[in-house]
This record gives sequence, C-alpha cells and structure tokens, in this order.
Amino acid sequence: MYPNVQAYDRGVMFSPDGRLFQVEYAREAVRRGATSVGIVATDGVVLVAHKNITDPLAVPSTIQKIFRIDSFIGATYSGMVSDGLHVVNAMRGKTQTHRMIYDETESIEMVAKEISEEMQAATQYGGIRPYAISLLIGGVGTKPSLFEIEPGASYLGYKADAIGMGKKVAEEMLVKDYKDDMTVEDAIGLGVSIVKKVNEKKLTEDNVDISVIKADTGYRMLTSQEISKYL
Repeated sequence: MYPNVQAYDRGVMFSPDGRLFQVEYAREAVRRGATSVGIVATDGVVLVAHKNITDPLAVPSTIQKIFRIDSFIGATYSGMVSDGLHVVNAMRGKTQTHRMIYDETESIEMVAKEISEEMQAATQYGGIRPYAISLLIGGVGTKPSLFEIEPGASYLGYKADAIGMGKKVAEEMLVKDYKDDMTVEDAIGLGVSIVKKVNEKKLTEDNVDISVIKADTGYRMLTSQEISKYL
C-alpha cells in the first residue's frame, strides 16, 4: 500500500505500480456509454449505434451517434458526449485539410493515427484530462477498413468491433457470427441483432443510427423508414 495514492489520482502521472488512474476512469466512462458496432463487409463498412435517450421530452432527431467525417469515412463514439463531438469536429477538420491539399480522401488508418496522437497528448500533460470516449472509425479507401481508438489513445484495426456498455456481449456475438464474406446487408442485420441483444429497451427507428460506407456511393446515413425495416 502506498501512503499517498491519492496524489496519483489527481493528474496524468504514473502510480508506483504503473497505472494511469485518469485513463482508467475514462475507460469506465466509456463502459457506461451506449453501444456502437462496426463491421467490415466485402462491399463496404457498416456502423450501428444505439442512442440512449433517457429524457422523455427529448427530440430524437437532435441526438446523433454516427457522423459523416468525409465522403468515404464515418465515425461513432461511446462515452462523454462533449468529448465525442469535439473529436468528431477535429477529424472533420483534418480530413478537409487533407482533401484541400491533396484532392483525395485521407486513408482511414491515417485519420485514426492523427486522432490517436491528439488524444495521447491528454494522457501525458498536466492540467488536462484524457478524453472519456472510445471511437470506431470506418470507411473505404483502397479497401473497407475499421479502426478503434480507446481512451489510452492506442488504435487498432478490426474486421468487426464494438464499444460501449455492451462491448463484451457484442464481441462474443461478433466472434461467433462474423464471416469474411458478409455483404453490407448481412452486416446491418448482424449489427442490429447485437444492439438488440445488449439493450433492455425496445429498439425503434428513433433510438438507432445506421450508416453505410461503400466505394460506389460513399457515406450514407439510413433514413428512419429504412432503419425500421431492419428492426
């Protein structure tokens, strides 16, 4: 037992046993967030996200969980809303700058790398806290790709992945049911079934976001009428 363990609890510094408590707290915030799923298909990438609407007077259309980052890139987050919106805006700025300079869509892995570098700074310097979010970034470049960035700022590519409170159950289902030859339609069905499984409340077109990124059509958010067909 260390006599002054609270000193390591107040900032981004290592405890004697090599832990960053603030990063661990950020991970806990993510575990309390609504579940999001990303799946790579043969013809694109699918993102499915649950919108945890707790206020009965809230307008569902004003709550968004999946975002268009570029013509061929989308992203979703779990965790603190304000942190998620801030990072989404940062991603948009970086991809727009890349397009203006090079007249092309930035690679999905490079976007993940740049955002992870920004998030890493919050785990290293005093006076700021880590971002309390995990991100799924998906898109189509030379091929469909999906990356997760976690609060500790590491990123990793996945064929299929989940973030948020239902991560463990969702990953078990993905390991069991994911197939390398899945189409976008198959991926939407699997993503929706996972979100249904991990949520106690009934899913409706108002509390689910679904987006598809394909090489021929780019990023597209499904309408409420389209979402209702999968529920």
